[in-house]
Formats: sequence, structure tokens, C-alpha cells
Amino acid sequence: MTPLAAVGLTLFVVAFAVASLGRPVLEALGYRLIRRRKRKPSETDSPDTGVAAEAHDEEDAKPAAPRNVLAELSELEVSDVMVHRLNMRSINAADPPEQIVRAMLNSPHTRIPLWEGSLDNIVGVLHAKDVLRALNDAGNDFSKLDIMAVAMKPWFVPDTTSLEEQLNEFLRRKSHFAIVVDEYGEVEGLVTLEDIMEEIVGDIADEHDLDVKGVKQEADGSIVVDGGVPIRDLNRALGWNLPDDEATTVAGLVIHEAQSIPEEKQAFTFHGKRFVVMRREKNRITRIRIRNIGNVTVQA
Repeated sequence: MTPLAAVGLTLFVVAFAVASLGRPVLEALGYRLIRRRKRKPSETDSPDTGVAAEAHDEEDAKPAAPRNVLAELSELEVSDVMVHRLNMRSINAADPPEQIVRAMLNSPHTRIPLWEGSLDNIVGVLHAKDVLRALNDAGNDFSKLDIMAVAMKPWFVPDTTSLEEQLNEFLRRKSHFAIVVDEYGEVEGLVTLEDIMEEIVGDIADEHDLDVKGVKQEADGSIVVDGGVPIRDLNRALGWNLPDDEATTVAGLVIHEAQSIPEEKQAFTFHGKRFVVMRREKNRITRIRIRNIGNVTVQA
């Protein structure tokens, strides 16, 4: 998460916690506020008419029924929003300190998991600020930099944890980052506070987003796309040549090529791309990950 995004999220959480939500956030949560200028009673209006008009205006000013956000979050699990292990950036603790610092500086994220032996053995989480501060204290001498002494203790959470529980734990622990594991303790991915906030308010744009609504470029080079994004817009933004003669949206293209409505986590390869269905709602594919064939994630 970028520093700017972290500050924004912190401010949002505080506002959310004290129920001091502004109009844009209220609307994002499902409220619809209607502002209507009260009509002045005319000479031809009866007293009852004026009262009725005022009551009608007050009725319109009330917010529409909001989404039950907590109920929605309780129905979803961290596995529904996490960054999968195949797509998360991580660092080998055995790498030379100079290489580790370089990997941190080249990453768009401020926190990166640190592993030993295999990705299932996460031994710490590095924060870019802590690494740079330690390097400065060592007089910029990489040989004196003790990476394990800088790393924070990893926090592991079950993949079946509800988003409501995880949000509460993030707030209680004042943390932004957790490693997701399955019932056998194997690493499934990672989840951040931002991942959960995006379930409430929608995608939070940052400097790594492409200038196309519903399209986001991930740190590993893959592209996460809303199913309704027009193929033509995606081609124009990325210089691709996906066909749009049989379907106009990315979801439509996947359904056309698969000759069915795929399930979540199903993957397909066509037109030189790998398509993975990330989310499906009833018969709608709502989120898809796309990567060029041969674009393999490298654990830095």
C-alpha cells in the first residue's frame, strides 16, 4: 500500500468508526440524499397544502435504505478478497541485504512478506520505512544490516475468517496487513485493510491504476478487470488486440470462449492471454485477472 493510500484509509476508518461520514461516503454505502428546495406556499395554497408540501420535502430529504454493510462483510471471507500467493510479492530472507533493499525500493508496496526455504514459511514482514531507517543507522553499510532484526512478526489469519471479523481485528490491532493460511497452515495469500475497505466503498484508486474505469494493473504485471469493461477500452488502454466481434465486454469474451459461465477460480488461455475468473455473482462474471502468457511472478 502506498503511503498516500495508507493515510487515506486511516482517515476513512476513523471517520467510519465515529459515524461522522461525509456525503460521498454515505452515498458509497448506499445512501441516496435528495436535496430539494422547499417550495414557498402560494396565496392559492391552503394551510394544509403548505404543511403537506413541507412534510413531503422532509420525507425526500431522508436517506434511502442503506446497504447492510456489516451483514455483507459477515457473509464474505478473507479468501474472497485476498491477494493470492501466486500474485503476491515476497522476499527470500536468504538474499543479500543489498538485494532485499533494492527489492523493497522497486516495490509499489510498503509491506512485503519475508520467507525462508519456501513461501509456506513466512518468517516476517518487512516495512520499507523500517528497512531504510535500519540502513541509515548502519551508516548505509549493507553488511551491518540485520534483516531479521528489522522484520515484524507475521500475523496469520485463517482463510475462513469473515471480513467483518478481520476488519474489527485490523482496527483493534491497528494493523493493515495479514498473511492468510488454510486449515493446514499453508500460505494462501495476504489480505490488507485496503482490500476490505474496497468491498465497502469500491476500488480505491492509486497511482498504479490505469486510466480506465474498472481496470487495475497489479504489481506482478497482471491486470484485474471488472467483467463489464468494454473490450475496446481495454485494447485501447493496453495496446491489446482482443476480438470484440462476438462479445463487447471482457466477461462476455470469457463466456464466449469457454462456451459456458465459468466458476470462480477457473482459468482459460486464449488470444495469448491467461484469464482467471476471480469473482462470479449468480450468472455474472464480475472480476477477472488477465496476464500475458509467460508473464510469471518472480519471488524477489
